[in-house]
Amino acid sequence: MGLVTISDIRAASDRIQGAAVRTPLLRFDDRLWLKPESLQPVGAFKIRGAYNAMARLTEDVRARGVVAYSSGNHAQAVAYAAKLFGVPAVIVVPDTTPRVKVEATLSHGAEVVQVPMAQREARAAELVAERGATLIPPFDHPDVIAGQGTIGLEVLADLPDVAAVLVPVSGGGLISGVAAAVKALSPGTRVIGVEPELAGDAAESLRAGSLVRWPAADRARTIADGLRAEPSELTFEHMRAHVDDIVTVSEEQIGEAVGVLARRARLVVEPSGAVTVAAHLARPAERTVAVLSGGNLDPEVFARHL
Repeated sequence: MGLVTISDIRAASDRIQGAAVRTPLLRFDDRLWLKPESLQPVGAFKIRGAYNAMARLTEDVRARGVVAYSSGNHAQAVAYAAKLFGVPAVIVVPDTTPRVKVEATLSHGAEVVQVPMAQREARAAELVAERGATLIPPFDHPDVIAGQGTIGLEVLADLPDVAAVLVPVSGGGLISGVAAAVKALSPGTRVIGVEPELAGDAAESLRAGSLVRWPAADRARTIADGLRAEPSELTFEHMRAHVDDIVTVSEEQIGEAVGVLARRARLVVEPSGAVTVAAHLARPAERTVAVLSGGNLDPEVFARHL
């Protein structure tokens, strides 16, 4: 399977108009701009890839329904996109998924199945076979990657001389798409991934030059519940081709960034989305954009970080 191209991403941008919000760039300070994907209708960037992938299905395939597995934000995105297309959706999520994400998914009319984190993919595969539905994966698909890459198009349109773009890393769909767009249009712009130290498998993999697998139990330790997945072969190939570096941040730095974003930027950002600002606060650089991937977090967690 080849890498996603700038043509794929531009086509996705046209396709998702009206379903995804073109989020603004907000100036945080003299060095940093924020790309608040928390302002999407599902509270996270995932609507871009989910809608693009679903739009690419034929009508008869869509009519048989869709299945997704997710840590929460992709669940909401697929449920929301399925509602827009008027098709049934069943979503498999970990039994540790924040309640706010489960309730939001249910509110869009999807069926939700909760299983232990390590069983998500297997249960989703069973449901696809049982129901004749189509899987919309959270990151391991070129149409999903192309949809997420539309963020990169928007960043460069709004700040053409951006020096660096910071992107959260989990399964790698977001950074794969953003990096593909940025490097195609502005090769000198650095694309830097950010992971929690407790789920730093992609950073280790990029240094090693091959995928390094961490046990699911280890990755589950971080408060950034949306960053507990591991890259696929496809997303890792995009990282190797386009990503300059991946850095890690501590749990304390992540929690601090959630509070800083609330107080200084008036934004509700979940820990998974705040990792980019955590990285910038630790190592500030000029003309940097931080992608804030989502804002879906339980109120008590938000209050604790405030």
